[in-house]
Formats: sequence, C-alpha cells, structure tokens
Amino acid sequence: MKDGPDIARIGNLIGDPARANILTALMSGKALTATELASEAGVTRATASSHLRKLEDGGLIAQRPEGRHKYFRLADQDVAQALEGLMGLAAGRGHLRTRTGPRDPALRKARVCYNHLAGEMGVHMFQHMQSKGCFAMGTGGLELTAGGTAFVASLGVDATQLPRSTAPMCRECLDWSARQSHLAGRLGRALLSHFIDQNWARRLQNSRVIDFTPEGERRFAKHFGQAPL
Repeated sequence: MKDGPDIARIGNLIGDPARANILTALMSGKALTATELASEAGVTRATASSHLRKLEDGGLIAQRPEGRHKYFRLADQDVAQALEGLMGLAAGRGHLRTRTGPRDPALRKARVCYNHLAGEMGVHMFQHMQSKGCFAMGTGGLELTAGGTAFVASLGVDATQLPRSTAPMCRECLDWSARQSHLAGRLGRALLSHFIDQNWARRLQNSRVIDFTPEGERRFAKHFGQAPL
C-alpha cells in the first residue's frame, strides 16, 4: 500500500540505537544539548549532530536556542506518547535491555514521562481518580468531570486556571512498565508539578526517576489511597 502515513520513515528514525537513546533521554521532558545527548547515545559529538538533524527533519525533536547554545527537546506530547507506547510494546514482547541498573525498581515505581507522572504510582493515581468519577469519555476523548475538578482542587490544583495549549486537559498514556494507563495532558503535567512544588517528591538528577519523600508518600496515600507495593 503506497497511500497513507509513512510509518516506515518514523520506524527508521526511531530504530537506530543511537537515535533511540537520544529520544529516550528526551523523555525526561528536559531540553538537552548535543553534547549531553552524544553522551546519552554513546557516540561522538559529530555523529550525534547528524542524528539530531535527521530527528529534527523527521519532526520528532525541536531546537530551542538559548544564548550560544542549542537545546533539543521532543517535538510534542504526541511523540512522547508514541515512544512510551513503543517501550510498552518492547517490554511486553520481552525486548528488554540485558543489563538492569540499580535505578530500575525506582523507575518502575515513579518516573517522569515527558512531563507527567508514570510508573506504579502514576497508574495508581489514575485508577483512583477513575474510581472517584473524575473522568468521562467525551466526543474528543477523556474529559475532566465537575467532580474531578473538585477533587484536584482539594489537592490545591485549579484545573480551570491551567495554561491553554494544544494539549488536551486529560489523556490516557500507556505506561511501558505497568502496561496500564497513567494520566497525561495538561492536568497530568499540573499534578506532577504540584507534587514537586509541595516537596512531596523530587526529580533525581540525570534520571527520569521521581523520588517521593516519606511525607510525600503519606500525603499521596491520603488523597489517592495506598499505592500497591
């Protein structure tokens, strides 16, 4: 079939191991320099620049100049969601990295997925909010109900005042490790930012891990119930 979307081009861009490592590094939601991404990919600075040009031309990443430096980030949440889905597919088919690291359990417990909470705690949060009637399916997908607006307000998040953007208010994102949905969209981003602002949790440096403090875990459990161990 010659008509329709060219998935082969996207697959080729993502399929190169160095480019896959670059894209995975950018799943942290942070904008990184070419030098930083070269280190993540395990290639030279010149080789990384070539990969970055291809990813940018393919619409998967975007540049953000800052002074004398150029930073790179994922183009948008659609790219992040596609990558998270591919990670879940790879994990489900047994295609895992041969060497696990000391942070693997922490990544599975709680991590950032572009700009929202993922891992076991992210999935638990979404399921608890579903059980409370926070969401409904509308014509455009997942919608926040009046009860959901009141629920997040009790946390200190005013959903009516979130910045406008092309991103939906709520969206399901398939979690690669739990292989169940967690919450993405503007609300998912706002909730993770709130947890960090309130010192419930912090992002570990040079990692996607979200580390909840003991007090943060207690507060999380108070609002969302005890997450499974």
